[in-house]
Amino acid sequence: MELGLATFADVAPGASPARVAQRLQELLEEIELADRLGLEVFGVGEHHRSDYAVSTPTVALAAAAARTSKIRLTSAVTVLSSADPVTVFEEYSTLDLLSGGRAEIMAGRGSFTESFPLFGLDLDDYDELFAEKLELLLQLRDSESVTWSGRHRGALQDAAVYPRPLQQPLPVWIAVGGTPGSVARAGMLELPLMIAIIGGAPARFAPLVDLYREAARRADADPSKLAVGINSHMYIADTPQRAADEFFGPYSQMMNRIGRERGWPPMSRAQFDAGCAPEGHLLVGTPQQVAEKILAHHELFAHDRFLGHISVGVLPHEKALRATELFATEVAPLVRARLGTDALPPTVGAPSPPAHIADATGSRGATGATLPTSDG
Repeated sequence: MELGLATFADVAPGASPARVAQRLQELLEEIELADRLGLEVFGVGEHHRSDYAVSTPTVALAAAAARTSKIRLTSAVTVLSSADPVTVFEEYSTLDLLSGGRAEIMAGRGSFTESFPLFGLDLDDYDELFAEKLELLLQLRDSESVTWSGRHRGALQDAAVYPRPLQQPLPVWIAVGGTPGSVARAGMLELPLMIAIIGGAPARFAPLVDLYREAARRADADPSKLAVGINSHMYIADTPQRAADEFFGPYSQMMNRIGRERGWPPMSRAQFDAGCAPEGHLLVGTPQQVAEKILAHHELFAHDRFLGHISVGVLPHEKALRATELFATEVAPLVRARLGTDALPPTVGAPSPPAHIADATGSRGATGATLPTSDG
């Protein structure tokens, strides 16, 4: 199993430019440490809000590429619905060249909506935008010259797009929060799938993994191109009480801030503690407890990649670094020893999809996931 980290590079809402600059330097330190300690993947999210420092993951990841040597660098996610696929492909191809073949795209629709009016798009086209733009992105990835037309972007006629990446193909994952149609589409297109488990019992997500694999089987997908990843909030400390006490404040502040926007009730400590329990969605505790939870989830999903989301809200930088160290030096060896496997090959990808593929479901999932890391 590949083990790694993801972050949105949170800052306090309305943070000064100086603080945002500092947070970006902290982000680079987090990625450097993960690389130095042997973690395999680091993902950076895209947001267009005052409480997150990164709106262009490729810029942050390019800076990280210059300061790392082995770790794979991915978006988490690229909000493809409001992006131009040509620009996305060119940027990640450039990142792939700069990093020596370590770039990935994790494509999602996003569940924050700020980017739609920002880029002049209609939120009513939420689903159709993603399906159409994913189709174009995959064609750009798999052919040097593309002829394409759609409803939401100008047509291309024998358009050559450069530079071309080192990896052939450039890996593209589909990130989801719970929409069955999106899961099935990833399987039909032979694309690896990342599931964000950020609410609800993890066992509720097992049918999505089954659906992904069944859709791939029915489409006669190449099994070597399939992979499942799980992304969950995580925090590690020397004792269970310390881990919970240190993580609750930043985590609940972040959840309650978003909850006020969406009409959710405030999170209580009892709800948080329930999430930390063995059957809960939060991986919070000692290295042994977190390792056991990752392994328990592997029994549910047989997944190939796990990304822990440590840097949440205003968690102090030094605590994020310490949790990263514990994850890499204590949790990872326990998980790898138990599974007896190494990381996935770093070139998981897929050929171009049929032109008629489109999303067949609505924009919200059915498993209880609610935060914005995915395509819904």
